[in-house]
Amino acid sequence: MTVIDAHTHILTEAMIAAIAKEVPSCAPKLTRVDDDSAILEILDVKQNPFPRAAWDLERRFADMKAQRVDMHVVCNIPHTFLYEADPGAAATVAEIQNAAIGALCRQYPDRFMGLATAAIQDPAGAAATLERAVTQHGLRGLHLGSNIRGGNLDDPSLDAVWEVANRHRLFVLVHPHKVVAAQRMHSYYLTNLVGNPLETTIAAASLIFGGVIERHPEIRFCLSHAGGFVPFQAGRFRHGWKVRKEPKARLKGDPAESLSRLFYDSITHAPGALRFLLSEVGPERVVFGSDYPFDMGTTRGVEEIEEAIADAGVRQAILHDNAMRLIGAKVEA
Repeated sequence: MTVIDAHTHILTEAMIAAIAKEVPSCAPKLTRVDDDSAILEILDVKQNPFPRAAWDLERRFADMKAQRVDMHVVCNIPHTFLYEADPGAAATVAEIQNAAIGALCRQYPDRFMGLATAAIQDPAGAAATLERAVTQHGLRGLHLGSNIRGGNLDDPSLDAVWEVANRHRLFVLVHPHKVVAAQRMHSYYLTNLVGNPLETTIAAASLIFGGVIERHPEIRFCLSHAGGFVPFQAGRFRHGWKVRKEPKARLKGDPAESLSRLFYDSITHAPGALRFLLSEVGPERVVFGSDYPFDMGTTRGVEEIEEAIADAGVRQAILHDNAMRLIGAKVEA
């Protein structure tokens, strides 16, 4: 069985150099700390530590072997979404990354599959970027931030992007970005511990109740970090739609239908939580993910799945089959 990790990030030194040359205003600054990490600064974001494996392919390949992972689905790091930047500059950065990820996938076809990024603050331009990423760079989906300049993913202006993703039946990995209520979560790393899953939950609710999933049923939306709070609160979504008028404003059908079209990565950090996720959504809707190479991901993802799940068929679905079906299949023209 080829083990596929469907949630990993990359920003190589070649990408950094190309961005610095073409878009100096958005150039990432990498300051080495030691042999294993650096500090990454880009616009108003500072990532400390920024792990070496994000830019060093040899380190990545060694880690993959140690972690018993055969393929990475690679996407940009969330810091380079750049939704808050000038749309033209952000679009150029996205194109640099998409071309580079596509080249890596062609160079190492048995190691990598790739997801695109796009400057979603310009939906028409982002739609063109995504079309090019699929048809020219060979990428298999879209890595999408949970909000666009503070706006939710149900904004009607994003329909141009959804049309491309729906037509190509793309895998769309929804990742937390610029978390809500950050001013209340400065302490204890709550911006990540609570803010990230909360962001994913708001994004999912917007896609559901905004009718995005209902109108674009061919998109394979996958929620990072096991869906945030969505699996535990899905019953509340369904109940609210039944008893209140507000959730019906844009959603025509029962939210259960849209919920049934969501996919989830396996990052729970707890066997009971993973088993709960599987019991709620079914094993066919969970893909193995690690959030490599960041410290809030997992380095024991395969072992965690083996320890939590006794059924060999379910393990194979999560570690291989579902990712091949959702990402590995040839993207439709």
